Parts: sequence; structure tokens; C-alpha cells
Amino acid sequence: MTDRASLLADFIQNAGWSNAKRQTVAGDASNRRYERLTRTNGDTVILMDAPVDKGEDVRPFIAIADHLRTIQLSAPEILQRDVANGFLLIEDLGDDLFKQVIARDPSLELPLYQASVDVLTVLHAAPMPTLAPYDTATMTSFAARAYEWYLFGITGERNTPEQAEFETKMSDFLAPLEAARQVLIQRDYHAENLLWLPNRDGAARVGLLDFQDAMSGHAAYDLVSILQDARRDVPPAIEAAMIDRYLAQNPQDEDAFRTAYAILGVQRNLRIVGAFAKLCIELGKPRYIDLIPRVWEFVERNLTHPTLAPISKHITTSLPAPTADILDTLRSKCAI
Repeated sequence: MTDRASLLADFIQNAGWSNAKRQTVAGDASNRRYERLTRTNGDTVILMDAPVDKGEDVRPFIAIADHLRTIQLSAPEILQRDVANGFLLIEDLGDDLFKQVIARDPSLELPLYQASVDVLTVLHAAPMPTLAPYDTATMTSFAARAYEWYLFGITGERNTPEQAEFETKMSDFLAPLEAARQVLIQRDYHAENLLWLPNRDGAARVGLLDFQDAMSGHAAYDLVSILQDARRDVPPAIEAAMIDRYLAQNPQDEDAFRTAYAILGVQRNLRIVGAFAKLCIELGKPRYIDLIPRVWEFVERNLTHPTLAPISKHITTSLPAPTADILDTLRSKCAI
């Protein structure tokens, strides 16, 4: 038994779950690993194994979970913790991820997305804990990963003049957004991180996961995240209706909000294009390459906003669209 396996066994035993059946559950793109522990009486919990030596830290997860639960949203309760070694036992909110629920019953698509918007309204109305800012410099750097990894995977070139020009232009669009009211943004708010809990009430019907990277940012960011989802197609009519729903619940300058939505849509989706290329090239996870065309469509759609005309041509001429040949090239660079 490895040292970490021994530490994990001790943690489970000390928590009173040593006789439970252990079953791996779906993970994510990080180094975290999850198991469901099931007792003979049917009680379950989720084990989070977040190796500290691989850069994981459970403290942000704990802090944000506590905040979300304080404002009556459905983050998992922390049942047992070993912060030093990166082990948590958390409440099991089940397996009914939005994506799977909608696949089983398409009639639930609209009410689930309505509930996801209601969560954001509750979250944005609450006092915000102290968080690192998702500011202009950070967002620009993240968006530039499309050049650092996607373009690099295609051409082998980095730190190009085109990237430098992009960073200057992107900063100019993002900087004014810092003047807007800042809220807690979860940053990975999408249909594979949300669980349907129909027996709860109101916004608490949405179970929240993978929020440990939360930062302080613009209120449109998580709305872009859920409505421009890299992992599933959200009908344009639902995207439009949910933007309207958020604005009805949170009255403000609609033109400014919609402009911010488009700008953040470009920033977020370029970041994802770069992140998916990186996951293949650096970590050997080629399945993410298949998602790039959908994300690129979001980039192109957001660039049609008239405000973004000064940067639109630069992006579409300096970053090639993900054709089948380009995707094959990226897969060929995938780490083994």
C-alpha cells in the first residue's frame, strides 16, 4: 500500500466509513479524484482525494461551500476533513447532473436553466466573501492561452506578435468591466457541474459542484458559463430567454450588460480553447479536442457584437478555425 493509500485508509476509518463499499465516480480535468462510499444501510458520502503534492488545496472548496450554504444554496456539506493531506468527506448530492437529466427528459431543459439563473440571482444579491479578483490582467492572460496552446499546437510557435497585439486589444475591452459591481463567480458553472434536486425549494433545487476556483468578477461571467456550454448545445432561444430572465430579476443597464456578456464570452471561450489544447498536449487528454469546434462557434458568435468589431478581425485572422485537419494535428501532439 502506498503512503497516500495508507493515509486515505486511515482517514476513512477515523471517519467511521471503513466498512463502506467504495466506488469511483466521475472526475474532472484536475488532479482531484472522487469516490462514493456506501454503507450496508444505504447511507452514502462522497470522498474527495485532492493530492497536496500535485498542487491541490481543499481549503478554497471548504470556504466557498460554507459561503454558499450560508446563503441557502445547495453546496455539499463538509462532513469530515483532513486539510493537511487533502481529504474530504462531503454530502452526496446524487448523480442527477443537468446534462443527464435533460437527456432523459428534454421537457426539463427550460425549468433547469431557469433554476440555474435563479441561483445566480441569489448568489449575486448576497454579500461577497473576500476573493481574488478576476481582473483585466488575469482574464487577458487566460484568454491568451488560445495562442499559447491552441496556436502553438498547430504551428509550434509561441509569443508571436499576433498574441501581443491580441493581449493589448483584449485588455482594452476588459478593463471597463472592472467598474461594474463585482460578484462571486464560480467560473465552471455548467451542466456537468450542476445537479437537479427537485425535492428542495427554489434556487436550492440546484446542487453546486466544482466551485473551488471562485473569484470576484462581473455578474455576466457565470451566465456565459452556463449558457455557452462547451459540453452541450444550449438552444439559442433558451440562451436568449435566460439572459432576459437574469435582467428581469436584476434590473440594470441592459445594453451594458449584453455588451459585457459578449466580451466575456470571447474571453472565456478563448481561454477554454487554449485549456483544451493544453489538456491534450501537456496531460495526454485528447478527448477535449473534440469539444473545441463548439467552443470556437461561441467565439465567433460573440465576435458578431458590434462593440467587438475592432478585435474580431484580428482574432479570426490570427487564430485558425478548428478544421478537421487542425484537430488531427492537435491530437498528434497529445502527450502519451
